Amino acid sequence: MDSQKYCFKENENVTVGKACFLISNVTTGSVNLQQEALQRIISTLANKNDEIQNFIDTLNHTLKGVQENSSNILSELDEEFDSLYSILDEVKESMINCIKQEQARKSQELQSQISQCNNALENSEELLEFATRSLDIKEPEEFSKAARQIKDRVTMASAFRLSLKPKVSDNMTHLMVDFSQERQMLQTLKFLPVPKAPEIDPVECLVADNSVTVAWRMLEEDNKIDHFILEHRKTNFDGLPRVKDERCWEIIDNIKGTEYTLSGLKFDSKYMNFRVRACNKAVAGEYSDPVTLETKALNFNLDNSSSHLNLKVEDTCVEWDPTGGKGQESKMKGKENKGRSGTPSPKRTSVGSRPPAVRGSRDRFTGESYTVLGDTAIESGQHYWEVKAQKDCKSYSVGVAYKTLGKFDQLGKTNTSWCIHVNNWLQNTFAAKHNNKVKALDVTVPEKIGVFCDFDGGQLSFYDANSKQLLYSFKTKFTQPVLPGFMVWCGGLSLSTGMQVPSAVRTLQKSENGMTGSASSLNNVVTQ
Repeated sequence: MDSQKYCFKENENVTVGKACFLISNVTTGSVNLQQEALQRIISTLANKNDEIQNFIDTLNHTLKGVQENSSNILSELDEEFDSLYSILDEVKESMINCIKQEQARKSQELQSQISQCNNALENSEELLEFATRSLDIKEPEEFSKAARQIKDRVTMASAFRLSLKPKVSDNMTHLMVDFSQERQMLQTLKFLPVPKAPEIDPVECLVADNSVTVAWRMLEEDNKIDHFILEHRKTNFDGLPRVKDERCWEIIDNIKGTEYTLSGLKFDSKYMNFRVRACNKAVAGEYSDPVTLETKALNFNLDNSSSHLNLKVEDTCVEWDPTGGKGQESKMKGKENKGRSGTPSPKRTSVGSRPPAVRGSRDRFTGESYTVLGDTAIESGQHYWEVKAQKDCKSYSVGVAYKTLGKFDQLGKTNTSWCIHVNNWLQNTFAAKHNNKVKALDVTVPEKIGVFCDFDGGQLSFYDANSKQLLYSFKTKFTQPVLPGFMVWCGGLSLSTGMQVPSAVRTLQKSENGMTGSASSLNNVVTQ
C-alpha cells in the first residue's frame, strides 16, 4: 500500500514537473500549451487538496474515536474499581461482624463468671462473719448448734464449687488477618491482554452429511479465554476470500470449546470460508487466518422451459395442473384464428408471443408424458438428491434420463430413462422401471426418497431418505450425460438439492457392490 502511494505521488510530481517545464520554456505564441499545462497543475492541485482534506477528515474521525473510546474505557475502569471497592467493603464488614460477635461471646461468658463469683464471695463473707461471732458464744450447747450450722453451710457454699479459671481467654489472634498475598495480587493488576489469534486445523475439520465440523487450537495457552466466535460464509472461489465474492460473514457466538459443527447446510456453493477468534471477559482477539473447505454438491432446479404444460413448475417444486395445457392450447388456437381472419399488427403479435423452448431437438413434453427434467446434466461423479411427494399425489416417478428422451416418452418406458414409480390410483403399486420393463418392489413407499447416481460406476440407487434403507438399484453403463427426471399426475413433488452423498449411503453402496441379484431382471442392463 505504501509503495502504491509512493508511486502515485511520484507520478503527480512528474505531471506537475512537466507542466511547470512547459510553462517556463514554451514561447509566448504557444499560449494554448501553457493553458493546458496550467490546467493540469490546477487539476493536480485540486485532487491533492481533496486527498489531504479526506485524510484530515479521517484523522479527525480517528481522533474522535480515540477520545470516545478512552472515555468508555475510563468509565469501565471506574465501574470495575467501584465493584472491587464494594467487594472489599463487604468483606471488611463481614470480618468486623465476626470480631464483634467473638467479643460479645467472650464478654458474656466472663460477665457471667464474674457474677457467679461475686455471689459466692458475698455468701462466703457472710458465713465468715457468722463463724467469727460464733467463737464468742460461751454456752456449750449454743456453741455446738452454731458450729453444726456453720459446717452445713460450708459444705453447701458455692465458693467451694466455683472453678477459679476463666472460661475464655482474652486471646483474639485467631481473628487476625494477613492481606500480604492479596495486596500483592492487587499490585499486579494490569490491563487484560488481547487474546492471540487461534489457528484452524484443516486436518481436524470434517465435511460430511451436509455438515461441517471446524476445529481450532490456541498456539499459546491462555487461561483468560472465556469463549470463541466462529464466522463462516459461502463462496465459489478456492483459497482466500475474494472481494468480488464478498458475502456477509455469518456469526456463531459464545462457543465454549475448540470445535463446532454446523449441520443442516445446503451446499449451494463450492466452498465455505471459516475464521475464528478468541474472547476473554472484556475483549475479542484477532481473527485466525481464514480457511477454505470444499463443500460442493449437485445443485439443480426444475426446467420449466420444457416441462409438460399440465405441470406447474417452480425451482424445486412441481404440481399437476389439469388446466395448464388446455389453457395454453386455447390461447394458441385463438391466435391462429386471429391470424386467419386478418393481418395482425406487429404490436399484437409481439405481446405474449415467444418461440417454444427447446432442449436439443426436443420441444415441451406432451401427451401423457407428464414429465419435467432437471436443468443440470450429470456427466461424472457421485451425486445425491431427495424427493418428497404430496400426501394426496396419485402417481409419480423419480429417476434419471438422457437428454434425448422424446417429448412423448414416459420415464422408465424407454431405454434412455430409469425410475421408480409410485401409483396410488385404483390400486397401489411401487415398482422400478426401465426400457418398458417393470420390477415390483415389496417395500413400503417412504415419506421421502433419496436418489444416488454414480455416473462413472454406472449405478442408480433409491433409498428411504430417512432410514437410508435401500429400495432398489439399477446397474448399467451411462453412455450419455443424464438429467434428473420426474413425472407427476394429480399431485406434486418437492426437491432437496445441494446435498452431499450421505455417509450411510456410501457405506451401503460398498455393501451393495459386494452383493448380487439385488435387482434381478432390471439389473445389468447396458444401454446404448
